[in-house]
Amino acid sequence: MKFIHLSDLHLGKRVNEFSMLEEQDYILGKIIEIIRDEWPDALLIAGDVYDKPVPPVEAVKLFDRFLCALSGTGVKVLVISGNHDSPERLSFASGLLGGSGVFISPAYGGEVSSVTFTDEWGKVNFYMLPFIKPAHVARWFPDEDIQSYTSAVRVALAHTPINFNGRNVLLTHQFVTGAERSESEEISVGGADNVDGSVFEGFDYVALGHIHGPQSIGKPTVRYCGTPLKYSFSEASHKKSVTVVEMGQKGDVEVRTVPLTPRRDWVQLRGDFMRITSKQTLEKLNPDDYYKITLTDEEDVSEGVSKLRRYFPNLMAMEYDNSRTRAAAEVGEAGDVTNKTPIQLFSELYEKQNGKPMTDEMCKVVGDMIEKIWQGENS
Repeated sequence: MKFIHLSDLHLGKRVNEFSMLEEQDYILGKIIEIIRDEWPDALLIAGDVYDKPVPPVEAVKLFDRFLCALSGTGVKVLVISGNHDSPERLSFASGLLGGSGVFISPAYGGEVSSVTFTDEWGKVNFYMLPFIKPAHVARWFPDEDIQSYTSAVRVALAHTPINFNGRNVLLTHQFVTGAERSESEEISVGGADNVDGSVFEGFDYVALGHIHGPQSIGKPTVRYCGTPLKYSFSEASHKKSVTVVEMGQKGDVEVRTVPLTPRRDWVQLRGDFMRITSKQTLEKLNPDDYYKITLTDEEDVSEGVSKLRRYFPNLMAMEYDNSRTRAAAEVGEAGDVTNKTPIQLFSELYEKQNGKPMTDEMCKVVGDMIEKIWQGENS
């Protein structure tokens, strides 16, 4: 049994006001080419098909074209919703689509949907667990002690009849403890969304979604395939790919990757304005790539963004790093709030106001309160 693991398409995403739709259309075409080269039995999409619960029309049309192209290859398609998706909208007409080989998991309702395919060694069971929160699972199992994301996933799987003597694959969309995040991902309150990898024990392969950098967690068969495109400059060094999994008999699993090359890359440049815009520098660069430029000039360049866009039309961000900005950073060492969790920010504020750090018990109380508010806003 061969299948391709894909996730986090984020169709319709905009980054710094740049629409990613053309890039997404291009890379989905490359994925279709890989499928025609590899001829897998199935394609797994582990959540975050769209970037928003109510995606723009253009994003829905793009996914429709992708599914139509996939149907022409004969590959089976399995899809779950991620935290960016609306599970109800994504699973619309899933009952009809299943007859065409496209299987979309419904919103979690106390059961984990599954699909079984057969190869020369027998059955392979694919379990599709969409993104869930503790409140989602507790609603269906009020007698269970569900206090964390780990316990939520554990209970959801415990109430799923799985024969671990057979071959089983799990698709799920969660943050597994130890995974390396990127700037383009949502940061949870105090790491409350962590799921311990032990809950996946027994599965032959776990197709994870949610984390944008390709990586395995603990072992090669518990894996994030990563996004097919870069969505932040923290991913500039990432090598994007799709993950190809080949399963033989029970316990025989091979995992490899096939690289994906985008139409436009993400590039970070640093230096003074004259050097960055020099002929010698420009000759080495692709002007159509997406750029983040850090200028080291001591004096601000008048209309710097406009001037840089003459050379780099897809300039996404410009900043300065000089004696002035470093001094300002030292004064306001509140740090980069976009990369800190609410509990970290609250703890820093408390320590500044009281002259001492919060105790572990205080952190737990505040974290629980923030988590309850967060669940209420997103339920």
